[in-house]
Amino acid sequence: MRVHEYDIVVIGGGPSGVPAAVQAARLGARTLLVEKNAGLGGTTTSANVAFPGLFHAWGEQVIAGIGWELVCRAVELGGDELPDFRHDERPHWQRQVRVNAPLYGALLLEEVHNSGIELRLHTMPASAHWTGELWELQLCGKDGLETVTARRLVDCTGDADVIGLAGLERRRNPARQPGTIDIRLSGYDVDALDHDELDRRHALAVESGELLASDLGSRGRPLLPFLAKRGENAIHLVGIEGATSRGRTAGELAGGAAVLRIYRFLRSLPGLEDLRLDFRASEVGVRESVTIAARTTVTGQDYLAGRVWADSVCHSFYPIDIHRPDGNGIDKTHLRHGVVPTVPRGAMVPAGNPYAVVAGRCVGSDQAANSALRVQATAMATGQAAGALAAMAADRGTDVTGVPMADLHRVLVRSGAIVPTLPASAEV
Repeated sequence: MRVHEYDIVVIGGGPSGVPAAVQAARLGARTLLVEKNAGLGGTTTSANVAFPGLFHAWGEQVIAGIGWELVCRAVELGGDELPDFRHDERPHWQRQVRVNAPLYGALLLEEVHNSGIELRLHTMPASAHWTGELWELQLCGKDGLETVTARRLVDCTGDADVIGLAGLERRRNPARQPGTIDIRLSGYDVDALDHDELDRRHALAVESGELLASDLGSRGRPLLPFLAKRGENAIHLVGIEGATSRGRTAGELAGGAAVLRIYRFLRSLPGLEDLRLDFRASEVGVRESVTIAARTTVTGQDYLAGRVWADSVCHSFYPIDIHRPDGNGIDKTHLRHGVVPTVPRGAMVPAGNPYAVVAGRCVGSDQAANSALRVQATAMATGQAAGALAAMAADRGTDVTGVPMADLHRVLVRSGAIVPTLPASAEV
């Protein structure tokens, strides 16, 4: 059986995986990108969280590069304009850049193809083994198993799937944040509704078990905010296990059941008889599953302090944003004015094998830091850094920690990224 050989294999074609593969290919690496879904974009397209951010902090851009290029291209193609982020004091959720998800997904496919990246859709990793010289991977596609090798491996699955297959340690918090199934509702006028009556009926529905307390995203009086948002990114699905197929299956079943519960309940209310469900995302969005046991673990304290590590690869900017594990709302801690956190390379490198690198949601971090690091703009930045690290390490015959930070930064800046200013004690 022929074994296909690559310099870099990137597993996962979401917010971190596409920039990783494009960056590696731009450095001349023979690159394979593997994605389980029918298209690219991950959370942005499949879960329809089509507002990647945040790229700006305190009126200045802090994340750019390949991901930002693609977002800007989608905005332009959609006939929209980017907001003016200077002197922007709006709440963080109003500073998101919205993209047209179908257009964005098509642009990602075009970029990957034009970059000379070999692409496998409808494909998942089945095994991963480090021989001491190469990664041997078995991929499972519609036509069976295929063996490929890679000089360096980039895990952008969001759940550290390949790190787990390789027998490297992953960490789970005992109480994880809920997932969400995204929907869009129409057919009603929010201002014409009897809000007190709707709140009364909602309380009775939760008491009787017709609805779960977490269905509308929080307890108390959640119905008006839910209807005002048309259901967008609001449903909480508690207890989701995102890192296993069984867990994801249970999550999808829970998402489908929640949509039906909510739809049937709302249609029974006065003023909502003509309510329509216009859209349902194709998969449940997972906020939290696992993180890697990394060389460096970013804590919430590190994040809120805006720590600049000696091996920082990119910025991150988002409040601590912990959706309570019981589904009852969100605990937010906002950054102090002027603070811009960073992500260290050490958080992207598994403690047990420095010949692999991860990007996106599963970087080494505690729950507080991860609730901010998980967002798409940061995933794009860590993805581009991971692609550069892997390609440079493969070319030099070193592990990914052997790439000098000054060299990495030069490569990233040439590709449009913004890199943190390292402390004076850092390697230059």
